[in-house]
Amino acid sequence: MILNILLLVAGLAGLFYGGNWLVRGASNLALSAGVSVLVIGMTIVALGTSMPELLVSLQAALAGKSDLAIGNVIGSNIANIGLILGATGLITPLVVQASLLRREIPIMLLITAGSFAFAADGQISRLDGAVLLAGFVAFNLAFYLRARDEQRSRQDAEPAAPSDKISRWRELAFLVAGIAVLVISSRMMVEGAVNLARMIGISELVIAITLVAFGTSLPELAASLSAAWHKETDLAIGNIVGSNIANLLLILGATALVQPIQVNRSEVQLEFLVMFAFAAVLIPCARQQVLNRRLSLVLLLAYAGFIVYSLASGSAPNLLQ
Repeated sequence: MILNILLLVAGLAGLFYGGNWLVRGASNLALSAGVSVLVIGMTIVALGTSMPELLVSLQAALAGKSDLAIGNVIGSNIANIGLILGATGLITPLVVQASLLRREIPIMLLITAGSFAFAADGQISRLDGAVLLAGFVAFNLAFYLRARDEQRSRQDAEPAAPSDKISRWRELAFLVAGIAVLVISSRMMVEGAVNLARMIGISELVIAITLVAFGTSLPELAASLSAAWHKETDLAIGNIVGSNIANLLLILGATALVQPIQVNRSEVQLEFLVMFAFAAVLIPCARQQVLNRRLSLVLLLAYAGFIVYSLASGSAPNLLQ
């Protein structure tokens, strides 16, 4: 009992410090390198905070648990928008400042629809996985080139602020340490919480729906909350958009390449549509350039409703483990 409580406390502390280190490292590294915080958020930060999902899906694929592999991706993407952006937007309205990000949100929606098309025949094959991985490489290359052009245009319009005093190696160390602490802390917190739940008699179903699902999204939650607290709104949203794209292209692609993923068609028809609907909510946000507190509350309530429905229908374990 005491050990599990210590795991919970240590996990929470690690999430707090890891989130702050990650945001500090990402922000200062972007400033010193002359690139936008958004680029760091949608690439390095998004990849780092997606490591738990990657490990879970690969392990599930190797164990022949296709429902867990694809459910991890779907559940994480739904939680990223409904739970994390909802909670983050309640702290401070998230202003979508970068025009680049407003273009990437519709692309995320197209990738979500494309992943549904791959799964519609009942299997995500190795060929599908290779296509998804190729899409991940192409997306990041195109994103980098557009971000570089936009950055050059902005620098021509207004001189860059001096950044000579920033040590890139030190800030890179903060960034890497922040990602590592987030991943380790999330695992510690989930392990402690699951063990405590079992000790007091909470069912495996409830554990899967709440603690495990929440735990796999803790790195993204901590990073986005910390970014919102420091008013780095592009980083907060960019982390989620980049993470969702990485989940679909990189994690789903790599998992299918290792082991083809069998998909239950009756589940795909609903769960993929729910994931698509949550992603579609960000389109008007991109046009209005803000995610306000009212819409953030709606996202949280919609996510809670989805959890309740999944629990009642008995399909939640396939989604949110």
